[in-house]
Amino acid sequence: MRILHILDHSAPLHSGYAFRTLAILRQQRAFGWSTTQLTSAKHGPVDAAEQHVDGWHFYRTAPATGWWSRLPLLGQIGVVRGLTRRLHQIATLIRPDILHAHSPSLNAIAALSVGRALGIPVVYEIRAFWEDAAVDHGTSRAGGLRYRLTRALENYALRRADAVTTICEGLRDALRARGVADDKITVIPNAVEPDDAAPRGAAPQLAGALGLEGATVLAFIGSFYAYEGLALLLAALPQLLSARPALRLLLVGGGPQEAELRALAARLGVAAQVVFAGRIPHTEVGHYYQLADVLVYPRLAMPLTELVTPLKPLEALAHGRLVVASDVGGHRELIENGKTGILFAAGDARALAAAVGALLADSGSWPALRQAGRAYVERERNWSASVARYGPVYARLLTPPLP
Repeated sequence: MRILHILDHSAPLHSGYAFRTLAILRQQRAFGWSTTQLTSAKHGPVDAAEQHVDGWHFYRTAPATGWWSRLPLLGQIGVVRGLTRRLHQIATLIRPDILHAHSPSLNAIAALSVGRALGIPVVYEIRAFWEDAAVDHGTSRAGGLRYRLTRALENYALRRADAVTTICEGLRDALRARGVADDKITVIPNAVEPDDAAPRGAAPQLAGALGLEGATVLAFIGSFYAYEGLALLLAALPQLLSARPALRLLLVGGGPQEAELRALAARLGVAAQVVFAGRIPHTEVGHYYQLADVLVYPRLAMPLTELVTPLKPLEALAHGRLVVASDVGGHRELIENGKTGILFAAGDARALAAAVGALLADSGSWPALRQAGRAYVERERNWSASVARYGPVYARLLTPPLP
């Protein structure tokens, strides 16, 4: 079975989107399926039409260069046109059985055009509703023209795709509300590879290098976007430090909020207790998980976080870490309060501090929480079980079905 994946962006960029993609590709190939990968012009400028990254081959799409490509609406049209041309070239070359377009809808629209021209079925995977994500990133206004156009494009693609996959039950419910037939939707949940995340201990001397020796460590590992609620975590830190002066906060990653977070830590007088570790290679992240006593995920309540399940809490559970997270819908789908982790009222710094403080004071509950979290990942959230769900979706679209 030959699957051509059409992507917004990929490695070497670091994002949950890119990491999910690589996990899907690895597992599909482990099943014996052949995959080809193409990114749209939104991946960014490229030096060549093809690129090898850590053993993976990606076809790239060159961005448009005309002055009009920088205009909001014309730029999006240019992305679709350029991707359609590039996709037609690649599909004609490799003759895939399935075109598998991943969010956003621009990729699906290009895939639908090429699929209809070449007689290839199209699967559209919704990883998030791009219009809601743009609002939560602060690049669009809810109900504005751009928002409504993006939503209309999503609905257009959803109606015409031969099958729709998504990453969680929250998005499945939202798709049903948009009129997508239930039998057309398959959930392929986010997962991790438990063997890769087996607790191994922190790298030698890492705690000392980061100034964390002897400290109780709270940590966040991920991207620094506003919706992640890291400002709320910083706001809770003075209350936590008043009870536990040896507490330290480790922030691993980077993103658009980093400068604001550093400034906020200084204003709150906690800069000396916050360690910004920067971005690290994904192969080394396990050592940073093992440094943390508690991983904290304080996502704010908004459409994106209510509907979409993140990857990072699953990674923390797989590493046998204690997890405290806000009670947004995406977290509630992953964490059973009091059994696999602790949930607190989203947007409430006092509730966050109280939840973390109570957990730190109740060390007797830690072994059961860690064991239950790890067992949940091993049982239900491993990539082999998750990616296997694509098999029946693809098979239904192939005539005659491949063996």
